[in-house]
Amino acid sequence: MAEHWIENHKRDAWRRQAKASGYRARSAFKLKQIQDRFGLIREGDLVLDVGCHPGGWAQVAVELVGEEGHVVGVDLQPCQPVEGAVLLTGDITEPVTQERILAELGGERLNVIVSDISPDITGKWDMDQSVAMTLVADVFDFALPLLRKGGSFTTKLFQGVGVEELIEAVRPQFSNVRRFSPDASRNSSSEVYLVCRNHTPWKRPKQSVRERYDAAMDALLGGHELEADVELRTSTFSVRRKKSSDE
Repeated sequence: MAEHWIENHKRDAWRRQAKASGYRARSAFKLKQIQDRFGLIREGDLVLDVGCHPGGWAQVAVELVGEEGHVVGVDLQPCQPVEGAVLLTGDITEPVTQERILAELGGERLNVIVSDISPDITGKWDMDQSVAMTLVADVFDFALPLLRKGGSFTTKLFQGVGVEELIEAVRPQFSNVRRFSPDASRNSSSEVYLVCRNHTPWKRPKQSVRERYDAAMDALLGGHELEADVELRTSTFSVRRKKSSDE
């Protein structure tokens, strides 16, 4: 009961602080703490905010990029406007939404990508974890080609099966990859943020992040393909024909 009270008090404290500071959600302080630790966003940057609803991260990003910067957000849920940002409604894995993002960028490369995206939770842990990991991999595959050399990518993950495999799939494209847990995250949450810095596009593997991740998961879980060069053996099993009454 004491631990439960402390957790609720902490959660309410972040919510009160967000309200007092004019932020739409307590999650704004997660990005602020990531920024304080790693200094990812600078004045004048072009930032893509993935999973931007309800707009707390977009608010923080706008403050950091200043008047010379630009923030583009996207989410499945409509988001109330944030002054200084363009917030799109759509599924980032769908071509129509991707085209809208590309049109908004106008051919410019991103300096920073921040993602607080999360799939709808069903309560079935294995399924939710699998969907969450593949969603993040798909976001990487769309957004990484838009990221400048030396740029950064920060995304939410949920600790569990597949996290190490996803990190290894992404690692070649950045010189520094770290996990970070902001104080503003709930103690009861399994979320962690993957902070990838200094994009190195010339080291990009031929396979996509999703392909590398899927291959690693197949190997981890036993795979689904038949083994090659398997020794053939003659079976002693035979089918006996049932005798008819005429025989």
